[in-house]
Amino acid sequence: MTSKRIEFLRVTHLNGPNIWTYRPVIEAWLDIGELEDFPSNTLPGFYERLTAMLPGLAVHRCGVGEPGGFLQRLREGTWAGHILEHVVLELQNMAGMRTGFGKTRQTSTRGVYKMAFRTRQEQVGRAALEAGRELLHAAIHDTPFDVSQAVAALHELVDTHCLGPSTAHLVDAATARGIPAIRLTDGNLVQLGYGHKQRRIWTAETDQTSAIAEEIASDKDLTKSVLKACGVPVPEGELVASAEEAWAAAQDIGLPVVLKPHDGNHGRGVSLDLSSRVDVEAAYALANRKGGGRVIVERYIPGNEHRFLVIGRRLVAAAKGETAWVTGDGKANVLELVNSQLNTDPRRGTMEDAPLNRLNPHEAAEIVLELQRQGLTAYAVPALGQKVLIQRNGNVAYDITDEVHPSVAAVATLAARAVGLDVAGVDMVLEDATRPLTEQRAAVIEVNASPGLLAHLKPASGQPRDIGQALMTHLFGSQDDGRIDVVGISGQVNTTPLARLLGWLLHTCGRKVGLACQEGFYLGARCVDARDCTSWAQGQRVLLNRSVDVAVFEHSFSAILSEGLAYDKCRVGVVTDASRFEALKAFHIDNLDKLYTVARTQVDVVLPHGVAVLNAADAQVVEMAALCDGEVIFYAANADNTALAAHRVQGGRVIYFEGSEMVLAQGAATHARLHLPSLWAAAPAACDWVLAAVAAAWALGMSSELLGAALRTYKPTH
Repeated sequence: MTSKRIEFLRVTHLNGPNIWTYRPVIEAWLDIGELEDFPSNTLPGFYERLTAMLPGLAVHRCGVGEPGGFLQRLREGTWAGHILEHVVLELQNMAGMRTGFGKTRQTSTRGVYKMAFRTRQEQVGRAALEAGRELLHAAIHDTPFDVSQAVAALHELVDTHCLGPSTAHLVDAATARGIPAIRLTDGNLVQLGYGHKQRRIWTAETDQTSAIAEEIASDKDLTKSVLKACGVPVPEGELVASAEEAWAAAQDIGLPVVLKPHDGNHGRGVSLDLSSRVDVEAAYALANRKGGGRVIVERYIPGNEHRFLVIGRRLVAAAKGETAWVTGDGKANVLELVNSQLNTDPRRGTMEDAPLNRLNPHEAAEIVLELQRQGLTAYAVPALGQKVLIQRNGNVAYDITDEVHPSVAAVATLAARAVGLDVAGVDMVLEDATRPLTEQRAAVIEVNASPGLLAHLKPASGQPRDIGQALMTHLFGSQDDGRIDVVGISGQVNTTPLARLLGWLLHTCGRKVGLACQEGFYLGARCVDARDCTSWAQGQRVLLNRSVDVAVFEHSFSAILSEGLAYDKCRVGVVTDASRFEALKAFHIDNLDKLYTVARTQVDVVLPHGVAVLNAADAQVVEMAALCDGEVIFYAANADNTALAAHRVQGGRVIYFEGSEMVLAQGAATHARLHLPSLWAAAPAACDWVLAAVAAAWALGMSSELLGAALRTYKPTH
């Protein structure tokens, strides 16, 4: 048996920023065995087999920086770990989960590589890794592999585990605004922002969406009463409890009429333009079945169905509906005509990302009833040239946002406000949305909570609308990024006492502090959990807490390597040291350069308006100053430290000991002198971590007076 195979030594999902990138990745340790001696250009037929299996590899840029770069590397010769990286990325893309980042690096052990690739969902990424290995083996050994089957299985995992397309659009919009996002469940419940600034969304619902308003919207009769009282045009109608009552109501209202469920949405169970008793009674049965109870009979308003999306007090998108027809050829039945004339439209599908639904005239009750009214069934054969109406509503996917008349927009926003929804889908029937309402018959027929967004994000025709940015503005205003102050502390020396002291300093100045460190999880001065809380999961507890306005995290280097950081960005990043790698050899960190890559992760995530607090006595840490997007504060025990002195010359902020005092300085000016409490005064040089804590509090704007008072009152509990 050949040993030209790849073995997985370790597969880890890094949940947060890590040594590879700012985003979650899967890191796989690979042993490529004999393949170390067989780069791609030495494997006969491999290039042709792999590119035939995955033609999309042709657009991968790789290190060349342009499409075709990876194929160039394949022809020149590259190793199996690097090839697997690109195969896995391409499989994820083919399955509908777009990703592009990947890196592969050799370790000091021959044939062993670390490979990392971006994935938006852990289960999908792990499955793609397994499938990618098998595909690569098949290409190497010229054995069969069913690519379409593998992609179909991955696509099913994407549909099951990933955010829906609407929620994913909203999260992408948050990311574009710099607003962090945390997925709270396996479904579409997402937290945007951290701590006390957080907001929550569930697709098109927000934490501002009123439960009372949702109840009103689900009660169509009550909705109509509320709208009518506010001057919104609505169709005349009655609530009925039997087919006989429905016919009587239809006669009272005046034919033709509409029947729909009392509690329904998305057009289910709705029948339009009914003029006969037979049709009314059949429509009643359908609406009763779909709604599970009472039925509404309304006056039929001629015109097209429209959906207006209102967010806050603003109309942000509008879509128009069209009726669906087929034309007979004298040979094919209705079902065949629908499949050939309508369902072949690539915009129609069964998945959530299709702007138009696939039509099933032999199964959909609304269509079956519509055909019956025309004396047809799904299996009837219409005459040559005979037009058959398949669906009157449900095709609202043609964007008209820029064409809506102000009077129409005003009524749509009024309807949403009247019901009380912050995000609403207002359904209106009117002849022409570009004309004033006073010139046509029009009526609001429904106001929907949690409206579908896809018709506006991916319309069947017209311009897609940026619903996500509109919702972000609604939730956060035009400037807020939903962030609280986050402080990350990384290193191997005295990081726990540093974190505890910083938590106390911030607590004493009135901040609502959440602290996750080796000694526990703290809210203010109260220990909530006395276990080691430096894991990624424990860090998430801080960010989820609605009372917290500043979060402090302690990270060991091993935690960065095994899980990643618990947050995406921080206001202050503290690095205490980067000089000893012996404890990290199990992670293949066996020299100072590799240790530098780990430690710099904390500096890489400092925000542009943030601060890196760096130990000026550690040469490796000093080098990280150039990587910081924000400001740098150096700390050192002695004022004559070379890096500290040079930083002062450049006008930077520093902190150091002078006798029993801590000196806070910027450039040539002294900002403050703080007396060092007796707790540390006996050996100040060994307590440079106190300087780091004070520097971090200073970076967050804490005054020297409060810093002095907080230091005097600090009493360690361990």
